[in-house]
Amino acid sequence: MIFQDNIIKEYLRNVYFISGTACGGKTTVTKALSEKYGIPVYIIDDQFTVHQLMSDKEHQPSMNTHFRDADEFFGRSVEEYKNWLLGNKREQLDYVLLDLIKLSRDQIILCDLHIVVEEAGIITDPSRIAFMISKPENIVDTYCNRPDHKPFSDFIHSATDYEKAKATCEQTLTELNIEAYNYVKQSDYFWVERDNSRSVEDTAALVANHFGWRLLDDLSIEKVDKGTDLANELLSFIENCSWTEAKDHIADLVRNWEFTDWETMFVAKSKGKIIGMASAMKEDYYPLPDIYPWISCVFVSEEYRGQRISGKLIDHANEYLKEHEFRKSYIPAPVENVGLYEHYGYSFVKEITNYGGGNDLLYSKDI
Repeated sequence: MIFQDNIIKEYLRNVYFISGTACGGKTTVTKALSEKYGIPVYIIDDQFTVHQLMSDKEHQPSMNTHFRDADEFFGRSVEEYKNWLLGNKREQLDYVLLDLIKLSRDQIILCDLHIVVEEAGIITDPSRIAFMISKPENIVDTYCNRPDHKPFSDFIHSATDYEKAKATCEQTLTELNIEAYNYVKQSDYFWVERDNSRSVEDTAALVANHFGWRLLDDLSIEKVDKGTDLANELLSFIENCSWTEAKDHIADLVRNWEFTDWETMFVAKSKGKIIGMASAMKEDYYPLPDIYPWISCVFVSEEYRGQRISGKLIDHANEYLKEHEFRKSYIPAPVENVGLYEHYGYSFVKEITNYGGGNDLLYSKDI
């Protein structure tokens, strides 16, 4: 089955991509942006083992090629090594795209991956991808000197003839990356060349500006009270929001004000209008009466995502719950959003079943 490019782009509209050449700084910049804007990160390298377990030799031959040791791995010709690397990237990309479609359904995702200009044109718009590049020189030494790359460093040093293994690896990576480096610089895509005199923060700011990300300077979080103008504004916001799966249920809660005691809703506002919401509740859509309080109904309008608004709503709700002498809060997530709330300090508790019979994930946080 082949999907047309416009369909893929539409389903990945909430994904921002950072690609580039080896040692271009893409992982460093991705993490810096994630920390500043509170956006979950998807790193393709971290998912390889997971995808490999789902693959098979017939359909993903490169991903299922195994080597006895470093001597066999680096004993290949440069051309064989290059074809194997390109095969791995091509085969894994199918898994990556399906993961991203699931993860980005209701949230912005920042993806660190390896794609070239031609592939970028297939899966995303130029405004949602940045290339971090560096002229390929001394790639092996630069790569191996990073603490997070110690396993690869140990592996290549285990070769009987380390210098020969290093030379093969260096030539392979140089040939792959010099082509990508030149192609990116000649393209119309946004790119940033590595400059060790420029700070990580300044480099991340260049990429954020390209993505159009701005931290709101007038954001406010407000508690909603029954029968107020703000409650009416919230109801209108819910009725017109894009959260089709849940908005009717949440609208009924607010319309009939089915909150008791300390239960309530919160809204995020900018320039006088509501742009997000969250709730603090005794019960959620689960038969778990002994587990509470819940933070739920977390939603931010699409055009304001990527600015840490969800995190601010959750933090505000937790502060409110602390004032009511709670020391822990719970938050649910769909299975496809695994890992989302760990970014906000939550820890996975268990898988739970909702009233509709579906499975979700339960997270908790000490407050």
